[in-house]
Amino acid sequence: MPQSEKRNALTPEALAMMDSIARTGSFAAAAREMGKVPSALTYSVRQLEEALDVLLFDRRSRQAQLTAAGQELLAEGRRLLQEIDAVANRVRRVATGWETELTIAVDDALARRALFELFESFYQLDGADGPPTRLKLRTEVLSGTWEALVSGHADLAIGTPSQLPGSAVHCEPLGELELLFCVAPHHPLAQAEEPLSASILAAHRVIAVADTARQLAPITAGIVPGQDVLTVPSMAIKLECLLRGLGCGGIPASMARRHIEAGRLIQKATFQGRRTATLHYAWRDSGGQAPGKALAWWLERLKSPATRRALLEQHEGLIL
Repeated sequence: MPQSEKRNALTPEALAMMDSIARTGSFAAAAREMGKVPSALTYSVRQLEEALDVLLFDRRSRQAQLTAAGQELLAEGRRLLQEIDAVANRVRRVATGWETELTIAVDDALARRALFELFESFYQLDGADGPPTRLKLRTEVLSGTWEALVSGHADLAIGTPSQLPGSAVHCEPLGELELLFCVAPHHPLAQAEEPLSASILAAHRVIAVADTARQLAPITAGIVPGQDVLTVPSMAIKLECLLRGLGCGGIPASMARRHIEAGRLIQKATFQGRRTATLHYAWRDSGGQAPGKALAWWLERLKSPATRRALLEQHEGLIL
């Protein structure tokens, strides 16, 4: 088959169809999502397979099981769709100066109160209706914050643990986040002699927030060899687990302080000493072009020491 016919078959609609089938797990569910009948979707897939001269789905499976070729097309198709969206976004930005959408990935350990205040300030720009850019917030953990940025799923990442070597991004320091090792007053470690040794900690369950990275190597911190681990999806849930005595672990100092003062948590010294995490904020290189107005606004705010400090410390009033 001529190369041009294969190229004509790889339309954005065909790639979006593959993505929908893979996400929903069946032709019927994908058809409902796309507002089509299943037979039309089946016919479109067969046309695509004939044009590419490959089998994209395993017909022996009751579900929409991708072949190796189908998985490759799905991965590349998703990348191409992102590139198409990026081109459209850049065209829009050139015309108006404002991005159509700005996605911000924020590490879960940062203070929500300070973040919400930034959102409020942003929406007060350009009059009562605010700027035309739609904001999209992603909550990530550890390496997941970097992954969201370098994979193109976020335009700005706040709270990245470090910079990936060779990555085409700009990176600036956000500051140090202090972590306090805490337990509930009724936890067995509450009365243990300090500093807590590795062998003592190994005998007690630790609460850990799961790294959200899928492709990059996940980061683990504060876990000793042989220790039982309860993995939770957010820092707020980790705090709740600590308050209930379900385990031990480190949480941001400003998040723990009010609970320590109220006697709901007890801070304990460990063999690891004072624990801090140096965090950064980062954004992708736009090929020498100036950032859009929305990203530029966020970057200008992040230059402020007061803003950076608030993101690291204003956990008071956290809604659980």
